[in-house]
Amino acid sequence: MPKQVDHEARRTQIAEALLRLASRGGLEAVSLRDVAAEAGISMGAVQHYFKSKEQMLLHAMDHVTKRAGERIVAALSRQGERPSARKIVRTVMLEMLALTEDSRMEFLTHLAFFMRALGSPELAAMYREWWPELERWLTGELRTAQESGELPPDLDPAREAEILLSIPDGLSVGLLLGHRTGEEAIATIDYHLDRVFTKSAKD
Repeated sequence: MPKQVDHEARRTQIAEALLRLASRGGLEAVSLRDVAAEAGISMGAVQHYFKSKEQMLLHAMDHVTKRAGERIVAALSRQGERPSARKIVRTVMLEMLALTEDSRMEFLTHLAFFMRALGSPELAAMYREWWPELERWLTGELRTAQESGELPPDLDPAREAEILLSIPDGLSVGLLLGHRTGEEAIATIDYHLDRVFTKSAKD
């Protein structure tokens, strides 16, 4: 009998291969043939799922975004009962830092996709969709924290969400270039969270 192919697993295999290539050297020189070789499958198999490089990039961008989200959800679930808003925000920021092999690859991949998106309306549209969605989610968490007294009443939750989400990217550049340690990056995140949250929320 012919071997049954798990199509979603194959698409994920191709996306993961593209992420590894992107994190090592960007996307401009990456071809469908390169991805096929990295994934260990035939060129025809890649073309069966993606008719163009742009289609493959869009799927890979969606995949890496979902993968990062799943990792954050898993990290939050390990904390048991509903954690405080401060712990939720801290977990998200730490998972966005380029500290582990997975988060480093995702950060480098996002950089590669960002550069590609400057000349691709389709990729740029994807960025404009998922990043504001993340900001809106964090704004909601901060607003709820403000209502419960964890956040000072004079802070703007939307502006604070923008600031807090931008911090891991800046710190990750220093981590990758080697002029900042992981401990220093985490300390900087805690410093900013101490500025945002009230003393009772830190205890």
